[in-house]
Amino acid sequence: MKKTGNVKKSIVYIALLIAVALIAAVYFTFDPSTTRFMPRCLFHELTGWQCPGCGSQRMLHALFHGNLPEAWNYNAFLLCIIPLLIPMVWLEINRNKYPSLYMRVHSLPVTITAVGAIIAWWILRNL
Repeated sequence: MKKTGNVKKSIVYIALLIAVALIAAVYFTFDPSTTRFMPRCLFHELTGWQCPGCGSQRMLHALFHGNLPEAWNYNAFLLCIIPLLIPMVWLEINRNKYPSLYMRVHSLPVTITAVGAIIAWWILRNL
């Protein structure tokens, strides 16, 4: 029965990898600045202010095309967070192997720090 669980888990990981690759292909191919079918930020549309995620689609497109300065201008915060996401995904996959590390990373102080950083970015980018 354990082997069946591993097969199911592998299928989920493969499906997720394919989904990420497809999304990356869309953001590589289509420029969100000029494409109408890309979603717009509802918060920005209603208030005129930028949310913490505003510019993330354009940032990904610029990053996939190797334009780091343009990516930085669209969403510097997210660009800085991307390198942290890779070990976070690895830790999520291996959380049963490293429960102590997983619990430290998912602790209240880390969560408060992350939320505080997001709120600070939200405020600073609208000044």
